[in-house]
Amino acid sequence: MTGRNYFLAALLALLFGFAGAALWSLSGLGDRQVRGYLLDHPEVLAEMADAYQAKQASERLSAVAGEVAEPFPGAVLGNPEGSVTLVEFTDYGCTYCRMSKPEVDRLVADNPDLRVVIREWPIFRGSEEAARMALAAAQQGKFAAFHDAMFALGPPDAASIEKAARAAGLDLAAAREFASSETATREIAKTMRLAETLGFTGTPSWVVGGKVIEGAVGYDGLDAAIGDARGS
Repeated sequence: MTGRNYFLAALLALLFGFAGAALWSLSGLGDRQVRGYLLDHPEVLAEMADAYQAKQASERLSAVAGEVAEPFPGAVLGNPEGSVTLVEFTDYGCTYCRMSKPEVDRLVADNPDLRVVIREWPIFRGSEEAARMALAAAQQGKFAAFHDAMFALGPPDAASIEKAARAAGLDLAAAREFASSETATREIAKTMRLAETLGFTGTPSWVVGGKVIEGAVGYDGLDAAIGDARGS
């Protein structure tokens, strides 16, 4: 088999499985026919690329799924005992994360069995201090209140972080101490490692069931993924 035939067989293996690739090889179907088909149906290549990327993402997730779905204590929205888990990698300085928040709130309201694990992934300038305070809020059992207030108050800076902490009713002295602790540092480093392992390039990013999703995909996209996870 020529080098091109090997490449075509690999593409067909992705699309039809290895049995299909083997049948193509044995059938004697030439390069010209396959090339002609792919030129007439270029969308097939995009579909195959998407399938390949989804397969790679699934394989990466399988190695860290337990860690990803295990929240920092208290950093959970919705039903803490929910049977379906949506994990969000988020940043308080991310505009698309802020835009996604009402959609997550709606998902929680519409799905009583949904547990939303928030992973603080500060990748924007100035966001790490807000992420650390969010972990302090979780440690005090007031994560949801801080999370809501921080997004409502706009981009994170010293003033908005303190306002959010006060709005959430945090013990500020204890929160500041925890925010600077090694525990908070390790948690942020863990989330960064998980995001890198999963191949995420930005926020928001999501994990639900066996799916890895990047970007502000909207309510419908997340709701469909939750439905798939529930049915699996």
